[in-house]
Amino acid sequence: MDYNTYSTSYGAQGGAGGGGFMPGSQNDSPSAGKRSYGKDTLRPVTIKQLLDAQHPHPDAEYFIIDGAECTQVTFVGQIRNISTQTTNVTYKLDDGTGIIEVKVWIDTDTFNDPDHPGNQKPKPVEQGYARCWGRLKAFNNKRHVGANIIRPLADYNEIQYHLLEATVVHLHFTKGPLTELQQANQQQKQGGAGMNGGGYSQYDGAAGAGDVGGARQIPAGISRSARQVYSTLMNAPQTHEGLHVQEIASRANMEMAEVLKGAEELTGAGMLYTTVDDQTWAILDV
Repeated sequence: MDYNTYSTSYGAQGGAGGGGFMPGSQNDSPSAGKRSYGKDTLRPVTIKQLLDAQHPHPDAEYFIIDGAECTQVTFVGQIRNISTQTTNVTYKLDDGTGIIEVKVWIDTDTFNDPDHPGNQKPKPVEQGYARCWGRLKAFNNKRHVGANIIRPLADYNEIQYHLLEATVVHLHFTKGPLTELQQANQQQKQGGAGMNGGGYSQYDGAAGAGDVGGARQIPAGISRSARQVYSTLMNAPQTHEGLHVQEIASRANMEMAEVLKGAEELTGAGMLYTTVDDQTWAILDV
């Protein structure tokens, strides 16, 4: 995948052809001039990456993250503070790697109209979690994100999804893209599903003691039922959401209680993670 024209699975996209902007304001403030968005990119990032990003020069409209130009970003964090000003609302977001301010410019007509459709949607609240899409800015040696969209999380699994996605993109730029052989092996083992288009794993070695079909080595002491659950997840066709406990039980000819116990054991060992609910799992690549 070309991450310079990267699109996420969370309702926004960037890159040449799509323009790279999200619904809502396309400018950083009501007074901002029109700009060309033909070379925009969208990157899933952590706040630490934003704080560490290189700024080529004060007038540059892009930053450098992992050696690549980056214009628009998306990230998830917990809202530590909300400050409403005359022209904008400032959110202070914390994702565990750092803290940054996110500014959303106010459309006065919309803001003062309680019946406007935009005011009927759930609003971010202090101590809640939110996802932001916007552009990294620097002003007076302080960085903030000028947001096009900020919305509260409806599913807290999105925090995990985002961190995994940001890790994959970081590895893409720092370690290089997956080779065709690695992609073919991963698609074969995960039924054509990757982590939003790709992932880095240790599935490419020969099978050894404790391995399941040449996959990641399972730690010693893992029970037979847990190994059976892992093998089923490795070999069954599936989406990036993984498999539900009932599907695993049916495919592996196991009791559901046995599947639940095995999955819990694998989760504790860092081999699986839950996806859409507490009884659906996918294999965690490392």
